[in-house]
Amino acid sequence: MEHHEFFVSTVFNRYIANPIAALLGFRVEHDVLPAHIVMVIVVALALILFAALLRRRLNVEKPGTLQQVLELVAEFMFSLMNDIIGRNSRRFFPLIGALFIYILISNLIGLIPGFMSPTSNINVTAGCAVIVFLYYNYQGIRAHGFLKYMAHFAGPSLVIAPLLFVIEIISHLARPFSLSVRLFGNIFAEELIIGSLNQIFPFLVSLPVMALGLFASTVQAFIFVVLTMVYLGGAVEHAHEEDHAPSEVHKSLEPTGD
Repeated sequence: MEHHEFFVSTVFNRYIANPIAALLGFRVEHDVLPAHIVMVIVVALALILFAALLRRRLNVEKPGTLQQVLELVAEFMFSLMNDIIGRNSRRFFPLIGALFIYILISNLIGLIPGFMSPTSNINVTAGCAVIVFLYYNYQGIRAHGFLKYMAHFAGPSLVIAPLLFVIEIISHLARPFSLSVRLFGNIFAEELIIGSLNQIFPFLVSLPVMALGLFASTVQAFIFVVLTMVYLGGAVEHAHEEDHAPSEVHKSLEPTGD
């Protein structure tokens, strides 16, 4: 699929990327940017433009239909984050919300003829997974300190601590791989099936498969951010317990009035 190029990628390279590369003195013998990079740029620009237009239409007194839908989605995400991560989880919403919207649009855009899903390329999904890996470990270190955060990999027992530490490190290093491959595999297979059906049958025949792809794309974006929440919750959960502890002790020391 990559070899055939996509309409948007071809146009972008021919009229934007290739001329810019030539002006900079590079020898242009083929398209400068691969299709998935072009689509990453297209999705990013589309989301920036959408956010700029939406910001002008936000109204507290008379919210529009789109604003109400987005508020419902945001409230659902806040509730889910509170259940999985715990209190003070709203500070993670900028990353989680941005990942969900970006991955969702990246998955869905491939259903439009002439476009491809950037998430059908392993480099894009690996980039998202590495960001999640670095972010949740950073938040864990920030919440506990480096030594305490590393110590929780060893578990509560000193006897099996060395073995458990190695196992935990390996399992955490495998997380970016599993995140990226799961998303890539599902979206790549979806695009491959739809593209093959469009070549064999008329366009309308593949519509039921495209409807299924719409559902699968949404589910995959949701799974990605839920796993991100789980990883964040595991990284900062002890810090939340420490935040709760002083308040519980304080309540126990308060006079009951009897």
